Amino acid sequence: MGPALVGPRSRFAPPPVFGPTSSGTEAPPDPAPRRARPLLTLATALALGALVGSATTGVVTGLSLAQQDAPAPVVADLGGATTASAAERVLPSVVQVRAGNRGGSGVIIDGSHVVTNGHVVVGTESVELLLGDGSSVVGQVLGADERNDIAVIEADLGTTPAAALDTSGALQIGQPVIAVGSPLGLTGSVTAGVVSAVDRASENYPGPMIQTDASINQGNSGGPLVDLRGQVVGINTAIATVGGSGSIGIGFAVPIDRAAEVAERIIAG
Repeated sequence: MGPALVGPRSRFAPPPVFGPTSSGTEAPPDPAPRRARPLLTLATALALGALVGSATTGVVTGLSLAQQDAPAPVVADLGGATTASAAERVLPSVVQVRAGNRGGSGVIIDGSHVVTNGHVVVGTESVELLLGDGSSVVGQVLGADERNDIAVIEADLGTTPAAALDTSGALQIGQPVIAVGSPLGLTGSVTAGVVSAVDRASENYPGPMIQTDASINQGNSGGPLVDLRGQVVGINTAIATVGGSGSIGIGFAVPIDRAAEVAERIIAG
């Protein structure tokens, strides 16, 4: 069986719909590509389901340490930069989003705005944001772009720093990246990997997605994909699974160029 493009399922959040809408209306096609791209379609996926799902914000139980030597951490150099230095730079700008009985992640883009996934805050006007220093604030959902699955939350973030945004157009296959967020409610979690593809097409987005093998699970929705300079290159959104399992090392992010453009439109009203 081949992998199905889904999100880590949650008992709290209804899964967004991939591909054609429930009414049968086809999603707008992608702009004409400049070159042939692999296509994630219903023919190659067993089931197209939820985006990276919302996670419970409660305490995770049942975790245990394997009684064996842990694998060596992924640390890559880029002009002196490492995954550790990238995480140190971006972590203060990443928040946990608590939307009723759903949860996800978000990234601060300026002193009063947080970008997240639309499916994290769907049907919600007010959310709680857990900041990197452990404090929390209430935020208001300004709006969401359902097609791109990008939403913006407005809140008084005080002196909490904003993340630096890179351009996704310069990404290279094999480039090291980290995914930051709150998988299973575990705030401030960091996973490392590489850019697996930069032009991965799908039937349910208006443009290509970034593919990464950095581990992404439920609760990572809306969190940043970050390069080794600590700059955001994408918004983690979806994963592929087999048999409804969690991360199998195939995750997808909305390129930050597109996410930032959508966020600017939402902020402008």
